[in-house]
Amino acid sequence: MTSSSLSVDRIEWIDSNDALKDFVSFAATQQAYYLDTEFHRERTYFPRLALVQIAVLDRLAVVDPLAVEVSLLSPLLTSDALGVLHAAQQDLDVLSHACGSIPAKLFDTQLAAGFLGYSTPSLVSLLSTFMKKNLPKGDRLTDWLRRPLTEAQVTYAANDVVYLPDLEERISTELQQLGRMQWAMEACEELRQRPTGTTDPMNAWLRVKDVRGLRGQSRWVAQSLAKWREERAMALDIPVRHVLSDLVIVSVASRMPKTANELSHIRGLDDKMARGSLGGAILEAVTDGLNRADGELHLPTPEGDDLDRSLRPAVTLISAWVNELARNEQVDPTLLATRADIVDLLREAPNARLRQGWRSDIVGRDIEDLLNGRRALSFGSLDNGSRGLRLVDTPAIETRPVDTSAVDTSASTTRPE
Repeated sequence: MTSSSLSVDRIEWIDSNDALKDFVSFAATQQAYYLDTEFHRERTYFPRLALVQIAVLDRLAVVDPLAVEVSLLSPLLTSDALGVLHAAQQDLDVLSHACGSIPAKLFDTQLAAGFLGYSTPSLVSLLSTFMKKNLPKGDRLTDWLRRPLTEAQVTYAANDVVYLPDLEERISTELQQLGRMQWAMEACEELRQRPTGTTDPMNAWLRVKDVRGLRGQSRWVAQSLAKWREERAMALDIPVRHVLSDLVIVSVASRMPKTANELSHIRGLDDKMARGSLGGAILEAVTDGLNRADGELHLPTPEGDDLDRSLRPAVTLISAWVNELARNEQVDPTLLATRADIVDLLREAPNARLRQGWRSDIVGRDIEDLLNGRRALSFGSLDNGSRGLRLVDTPAIETRPVDTSAVDTSASTTRPE
């Protein structure tokens, strides 16, 4: 399918359940659909879906989630059709929350382009590179939840999918020519299977600014306060900062107030707030944190800090080689191996990603050969004529008996008197 079969002059605006059911019934029987979303979360805890743009064959639809039951998209998302999206992570989160479903089969053009040497490219840059197309500029600050939307706004949104069929075809063609299509599909499946949804409230304290400066019981109080804030934000569907600021959490955790009077002296809380229901909830969270305090509550250590000291130099060495390999093979290095991936392999984690699938094929086995002394890194000429790090086989060391007959043992090794 080519982009010529799609036109922003023929956009179907879907704002009824019957029209959405009809479109989904048609789309779910096709080989692929091309999807994008517009959403806002500035004023809410959960992302609020504002538009869904879908292209299938020669049909281009913009669905109004404010007027239809968005769950009616589920038969399409769970069908055998391939869902093609660009930079899909946030779209998957939004769809999971709004529809309860995500694509059963996924091709992410941004992720797939990483196997052609592009590092997290924008849709605009890929369209310019592959198709010499320049998307029309629009107002990036558009309030997509406003109704009615102008024709220009709807057209601008639809442009995010109108060229996806051609882009996916061209990226796939290059991947197949390089023998990397399977790698890309495995990476897309990894993305599809990542957990979506909300943060575990018990871990919310890890995102609080300046929490590392707290010690002892204060960390337990901060954890309890952040947990309460996260759960309240979820219940009210408002941003966490509208419940309590990070500054207040750190200040309360530092002072650990026991009364409303003590709480009223906390920066960021006025007397009315401190003595009201909000203040009571904060004091309860402080008490809960203190009751649970048992030793030091540790923050996660930076990747590799708990690795055996003898292996730490290997992280730097392997990272350098992975970057060199990625540059030479024209693959986004973050796809090949992150620092966390290398550390997991070195500590022999059973689920280390470098021991599985395409990563094992590209770098994992070579890294294990390096660690076991079967291969080594050398700096020299590469196949492409440049110079850099390259893998070489470790030569077998031949051991021979020493001929001592030619050794002069008459010379004294002691200093003469």
